[in-house]
Amino acid sequence: MPDKPGGTEITELAALKALAQPRRQQILQHLTLHGPATSAILARALGLNTGATSYHLRELARYGFVADTVPQEPGGRRARWWRAVPGDRRFPPPSRRTPGMRAVMDELNRHAYAADLELFERLQRESGAAGDGGSADAWADAHAYSRGSLRLTLPELREFFEEYIALMNRYKRPDAETAPGARTVHTRLLAFPGPAFPGPGEDAHEPRGTRTSDNRRETDAS
Repeated sequence: MPDKPGGTEITELAALKALAQPRRQQILQHLTLHGPATSAILARALGLNTGATSYHLRELARYGFVADTVPQEPGGRRARWWRAVPGDRRFPPPSRRTPGMRAVMDELNRHAYAADLELFERLQRESGAAGDGGSADAWADAHAYSRGSLRLTLPELREFFEEYIALMNRYKRPDAETAPGARTVHTRLLAFPGPAFPGPGEDAHEPRGTRTSDNRRETDAS
């Protein structure tokens, strides 16, 4: 299904389960990091057998998360290559999730967050080791991360997220239009409200989160 304004929401529980399976998360991450691959390449990289890898790929393809191509190889052989299918996919908000959806989403997020953190920490370690006594890596110097806080209303938070997605889409382009030397850059945005608490001059028994003040900025970017 093509993306529509505001993204394509995944509401089918079977599709969420297909996406949340840990091995399939690994397959998607590998395809995103390294580009198209055959089931044999993925099996070697992830320590699986080709039968299991092919099964997981078919399940991901069933719901449009990956797609296959069959290019002609030298000697007349044909190999089935798989690629991750990009898209603005979104999940139902917590208020509309069934108990089954909540369990699957918890599993999906747990694996996704852990995989992202492990990859980020590994790249940080590798870039640090390369810099010890060696030439500086310009890509390592460009690692970007930021922590900050804003005071936003609920509509402003939603607008903030849509502007972030629009910014991402500005830089997305087909491989044929990508400049030489480009590398895959991973991003993750976490924007969530902190606990409500009474501020100076507020009564602890009054509704919380209604205090008005200028945005408090506490940003550490590098």
